[in-house]
Amino acid sequence: MKVLLINGSPHEKNCTYTALKEVADAIEKEGIETEIFHVGNKPISGCIVCDYCKRTRKNRCSIDTDSVNEALEKSKEADGFIFGSPVHFASASGAITSFMDRIFRAGIYLEYKPAAAVVSCRRGGATSTFDQLNKYFTIRNMPVVSSQYWNMVHGNTPDEVRQDLEGMQTMRTLGRNMAWMLKCIEAGKAAGISIPVAEKAVVTNFIR
Repeated sequence: MKVLLINGSPHEKNCTYTALKEVADAIEKEGIETEIFHVGNKPISGCIVCDYCKRTRKNRCSIDTDSVNEALEKSKEADGFIFGSPVHFASASGAITSFMDRIFRAGIYLEYKPAAAVVSCRRGGATSTFDQLNKYFTIRNMPVVSSQYWNMVHGNTPDEVRQDLEGMQTMRTLGRNMAWMLKCIEAGKAAGISIPVAEKAVVTNFIR
């Protein structure tokens, strides 16, 4: 089993990475592989709603100039996901927002895989960012993994994040909970329990 952790910060090994690494270490102690994937610090295009991904169902986006398709390829082998973001103006970073808009539109290997969000902030805006990221999971049939507190850390440097003892403990608990859920799903599959049979999607407009 493997968990893919997405670092949505423009800085590869700063505060968001520090939180994700604490989660990853806890997951690996439970015998599950992890990979931290950095979205990069180059521009990431927003979704242009061209419907290429829907027409082809190839698990790829038509835009091939950034890290999105690389992450989509990695999603095939992932059993769980954790998306991390710094707080920018009380919201997720622009990079991770564009990234997730496209991942969640194009990705066909996301559904019924557990997911969680991790947020890093200097002072405020963490809860609104956390809420924003969780909405992606709950529109894709992804079980949301929780912790003992909302998944956030505080600090302006990696050293300050490590001093947030409650935040770091929350990250470790999240890692153990992710591992536990993945093992439960694996045991369910071994017992013959399959994913729910989906109904044909009904889409309505509120003016009708």
